[in-house]
Amino acid sequence: MTRTNGLTRPLCRLTLVGAVVIAFMGATPAFAQEDISDKLQRIEAMLADQSARLSAQERKLAEQSALIQRQETELKTLRASRDDGLADIRAGRALAQQQPGGLNPPLGPATTTTAASQLPQQPVGEAPSPTTTEQKAREVAAIPERLGVLTPEGRFVFDPTIEYVRTGSNRLTFRGVEIVPGINLGLIEAGDADRDSVIGSLAARYGLTDRLEIEARIPYVYRHDRITTVAAADQALTRTLELDANDIGDVEVSGRYQLNSGNDGWPIFVAGLRVKSDTGVGPYDVEFDKFAVAQGLATGSGFWATELGVTMLYPSDPAVIYGGLSYLHSFGRGINKQISENLIVGNVDPGDGLSASIGFGLALNPKFSVSFGYSHHYIFPTDTELNGVTQSSNSLSIGALQMSLSYRLNQRFTLINSFEFGVTSDAPDMRLTVRVPYTF
Repeated sequence: MTRTNGLTRPLCRLTLVGAVVIAFMGATPAFAQEDISDKLQRIEAMLADQSARLSAQERKLAEQSALIQRQETELKTLRASRDDGLADIRAGRALAQQQPGGLNPPLGPATTTTAASQLPQQPVGEAPSPTTTEQKAREVAAIPERLGVLTPEGRFVFDPTIEYVRTGSNRLTFRGVEIVPGINLGLIEAGDADRDSVIGSLAARYGLTDRLEIEARIPYVYRHDRITTVAAADQALTRTLELDANDIGDVEVSGRYQLNSGNDGWPIFVAGLRVKSDTGVGPYDVEFDKFAVAQGLATGSGFWATELGVTMLYPSDPAVIYGGLSYLHSFGRGINKQISENLIVGNVDPGDGLSASIGFGLALNPKFSVSFGYSHHYIFPTDTELNGVTQSSNSLSIGALQMSLSYRLNQRFTLINSFEFGVTSDAPDMRLTVRVPYTF
């Protein structure tokens, strides 16, 4: 029994050790399989994370591509704005000298646009600030008519205008001899004349190229004159005459061409040619009484005329200086009309005219601008053949101070109001003009 127990214990121990070894050897593949599964799961997780990152990168690349496209579009817009600005520099929109009084007085300021040499710098993607072109447009918007810049190529401007002109004169005439100071022998006449005119006109201009534009103007004229004459002899004799007239005025056609680009600090020069017809009622087309006193009023000059001039526009921040010089030639003709029993009018040669003007325009804010200037017209004497004898009238000197106000309602409409005040005896007392040009 003792030996048996002695052998049994070692055998039991060997059996236990073998069981443990066999159990460990049988568990090793399970442990290895579990480790591989964990690794696969980690790899799958890493792949999913990389896939998410790639998707995020793709979204960012798509956003960058869209941003680049927007920036390219904005760059194209800026380039187009720059090209328009350079085109306006070469254009310089309509500079033509104002006309002398009596032929077709200036209607006031012209809505205009001129350009600067470069665009402002700003980051891509931000809204562009107003260009120097727009700034110059505001500065010259109130410059008197035909002293602005040319209409861009392909643009059409419709320009309705209402104009009111007031002229008054008081004259005292003594016909006789003065014995001593204060003692007169003869006839004293006092005359008071008040003349009111309202002119409504439709004008249109079109830009053929950036340097050439054409314009047509059709006026309709209403006039009212009240003339009172007092003659003092043995007793005072008063006579009052009132006249009214309304009819079409003298139709005009004109063209303007920009001579230079205005680079290197030079002002812009523009040459203009205007042709005026005789479509209005002339001064010899009205009826006369037996004393050769007109019984009607003229709505036109009664003669064809042409005007050739050159004008200048010089930007000098914050103002724009303008000026011009022109010459008017009127074509004479034979009237050959007996206006009374003892008076026959033969050939009539209206006097030519020389005109000059100078001033400046200033933009006070993006929509409102003003200008101040002076214009002077000198009209040479008119030669009239009366009963076969040629007589010459006096020359006329017409000087006026000008002020203009311009307010831009929107991109197409501009409201322009101009005033003119006569400073010489031959000039009208005042002229008020309201214009609303519309750009297509």
